[in-house]
Amino acid sequence: MEKFIDTARPTRLPPLIPFSSYEDADAAVDRLLEIYRRNTAFIRDAFREYCANGLETGQRVRACYPAIRIRVHSYQEIDSRLSYGHLVEPGVYMTTVTQPALFQDYLREQVRLLLRNHGVPVEIGESDLPIPLHFAFPEGEYVEGEYSEVPGHTLRDHFDVPDLAVTDDAIVNGTWRGRPNQARPLAPFTAPRIDYSLHRLQHYTATAPVHFQDFVLFTNYQFYVDGFVQWARETLASGVGGYTELVEPGNRIVTPDNLDEPRTGPAPLPQMPSYHLKRPGHTGITLINIGVGPSNAKTITDHVAVLRPSAWLMLGHCAGLRTTQRLGDYVLAHGYVRQDHVLDDDLPLWVPVPPLAEVQVALEQAVADVSGLSGWELKRIMRTGTVATIDNRNWELRDQQEPVQHLSQSRAIALDMESATIAANGFRFRVPYGTLLCVSDKPLHGELKLPGMATAFYRTQVSQHLHIGIRALERLREMPGERLHSRKLRSFIETAFK
Repeated sequence: MEKFIDTARPTRLPPLIPFSSYEDADAAVDRLLEIYRRNTAFIRDAFREYCANGLETGQRVRACYPAIRIRVHSYQEIDSRLSYGHLVEPGVYMTTVTQPALFQDYLREQVRLLLRNHGVPVEIGESDLPIPLHFAFPEGEYVEGEYSEVPGHTLRDHFDVPDLAVTDDAIVNGTWRGRPNQARPLAPFTAPRIDYSLHRLQHYTATAPVHFQDFVLFTNYQFYVDGFVQWARETLASGVGGYTELVEPGNRIVTPDNLDEPRTGPAPLPQMPSYHLKRPGHTGITLINIGVGPSNAKTITDHVAVLRPSAWLMLGHCAGLRTTQRLGDYVLAHGYVRQDHVLDDDLPLWVPVPPLAEVQVALEQAVADVSGLSGWELKRIMRTGTVATIDNRNWELRDQQEPVQHLSQSRAIALDMESATIAANGFRFRVPYGTLLCVSDKPLHGELKLPGMATAFYRTQVSQHLHIGIRALERLREMPGERLHSRKLRSFIETAFK
């Protein structure tokens, strides 16, 4: 990282906080909190001065993100079962940090693992990466509407603004290339990249990032949302499961004490409304209605990923491709044909997206738990196989010879528009992923998705589908994090932070 200071113009900076060594994770994170609070307050105070009286012509105001740094001097024998929490080569590693209050549990865990696995202190101090003005405000406060530009004086003249040159996915994509003597990445995302996504999450879902839980369900049907909200309210009323509150779009908080109050929400609803059934330690369940299509699927997972969730699952409907399938049958994806195209530049098609055993087992067991079936009988309603994801919703209207041949050659048993995207982004971002779909039509066999086609069996399965997803996440929650976060998600040389 470089300090982007124009020496021809005076720059107002807070006193530099140099790096200091820490052997206690709690103390290290407390120092991150202290630096971040001081530096963002410095920027906000200067901005208020700018709004009230203006700043000196040409004067810039700057404060930088806090950072974590560690120096590993030799190769060390690390427990080969671990997928994160350690570094594979000697060197200097660093990451910038934003909003440490939001991430403090995550940061404490990652720092504690580094201290345990390497036996050397971590260093906490001030980086040379500027905090953009737009990212220096607490949740709910914004720059827009609080100032008026004076001719010849713009925000860019006085403050740092978001810079796409340091807001990218080079680290997770495996394309990061450092300069000589530059510290290597310690975490998968830089602070500006995280800040960008936190703002996007609020925009797309109409709920604050602080409410998101570590176990996430994605769907594209409103009746799954309605079912989740009803179940969440019943769960809160019963007191079962340790859940404390439900947060709806608009940050409306529902607790056992206000369940009977009239429901309100933002009007209109956001593009991808989210609902969060919370438990202590962010161990509850978040459900997001992502809408239709791979572009939406990529957009939301690009941003949820910076919260470092423990797992995400796709619950959606699909076209069944085999004559033996019935409307309402379940499809547990164990492979994907990626014809969505939205991730081709970030994750080339030659990269396989493997099934994760821990997630697959949890989903299959959840189907058995909810349906009451097991063993050979379970195969009557669920099939495991390859799911093809396409970006053309009206693929049925094309000449069928080519697409049918490709689907047959791939051994695909179902087709949809989101699953491969969500799985591929889970693989790319090192977030455990899984897919369980429900067959809603069989276009190759004369059963198109049309009103009135639903059978009683289909309606029963749809009502079960959501609860299977919930049960699968509850099973995954019971699993130790180091087991859930599969080594399949890690490449040769990885960041230590998961």
